[in-house]
Amino acid sequence: MSYKIKALVASAVLVWSASGMAAEPIVIGVTGPFTGGSAPMGVSMRDGVKLAVSEINAKGGLLGRQIKLIERDDEAKNERGVQVAQELINKEKVVATVGFINTGVALASQRFYQEAKIPVMNNVATGSIVTKQFADQPENYIFRNAANDSIQSAMIVDEAVTKRKFTKLAILADSTNYGQLGREDLEKALDKKGLKAVAVEKYNIKDVDMTAQLLKAKQAGAEAVLTYGIGPELAQIANGMEKLSWKVPMIGSWTLSMANFIDNAGKNGDGTLMPQTFIQDSTTPKRKTFIDSYVKTYSPPGGRIPSPVSAAQGYDSIFLLAAAIKQAGTTDGPKVREALENMKENVDGVVTSYAKPFSKDDHEAIKIGVPVFGEVKAGRVILAK
Repeated sequence: MSYKIKALVASAVLVWSASGMAAEPIVIGVTGPFTGGSAPMGVSMRDGVKLAVSEINAKGGLLGRQIKLIERDDEAKNERGVQVAQELINKEKVVATVGFINTGVALASQRFYQEAKIPVMNNVATGSIVTKQFADQPENYIFRNAANDSIQSAMIVDEAVTKRKFTKLAILADSTNYGQLGREDLEKALDKKGLKAVAVEKYNIKDVDMTAQLLKAKQAGAEAVLTYGIGPELAQIANGMEKLSWKVPMIGSWTLSMANFIDNAGKNGDGTLMPQTFIQDSTTPKRKTFIDSYVKTYSPPGGRIPSPVSAAQGYDSIFLLAAAIKQAGTTDGPKVREALENMKENVDGVVTSYAKPFSKDDHEAIKIGVPVFGEVKAGRVILAK
């Protein structure tokens, strides 16, 4: 073989090798509970993420590469979340992960991403401490685009005390990190109003009888019940109130919009109020496109997204992350983190339009004023009046 031919062959090999490298996908993890009581949130979030990725890939991908999702079910268990995090980092070599539905799973798992300098976009977990877990470190890799519990608890208390003029309030919260941290935030919000709850009751996941807790709240003269938990148990609260012939307003965190609360509570859930960043209502062209695409792609029963908030926040999380990767011009963790903290272009999401959503000291994309109140009515969540 002549020198010229050898050179041509070598050149062709280099071009092929370079193109092969350029074609390697950008690997992003998506983790959440896709089975169990939290599944409506996890599945909706994952499906929203998948819609966003399919849209980006259809337009050529990101940095000239396709995005590849690696899905893992954390089963809403802290220990499983830790296992998933290690697997995604060490085996799958993800450049970022989106997800985390449960506050406890996030707090147990995201330390591995922090140590590996890989950004995490929490798109559902709302515990106020989630983005502050490593705030004392020089670089914080934990971000969020969900309304944290400080925002929600203030809204809940303002609705009950300022708007409805209630002064006797009961708190029912589940025993998870999510429930108990939310309960603390509610108590802090009440304290700012000069009030203390007349009853503070705890229950466990899978409890099916809330009679004892509700009787204490009723006997204490509670004018409303404030809740922090997830769908199935929240439905038991609504149904328990009906059994006691005790009907007072039920106002709680965003999870009262979950399909497994609405379906299990039936008519007893009507009138329930909760903060929402997204309601399944085609109020803008972009929201209509998103809702229509979700329903067409996944065919949810009755055309109702199991957890619209989770789906919308999951969808937006990918576009926020993609914008940062594009701005950084690389998937290198520290550079993507820096880009997230200094985003130059607005991201038009279905929850809101994000303009400089993060800074070095603020990793919360959802600010006060973005969430609105939703109300359960006839099996769906509508904008509260």
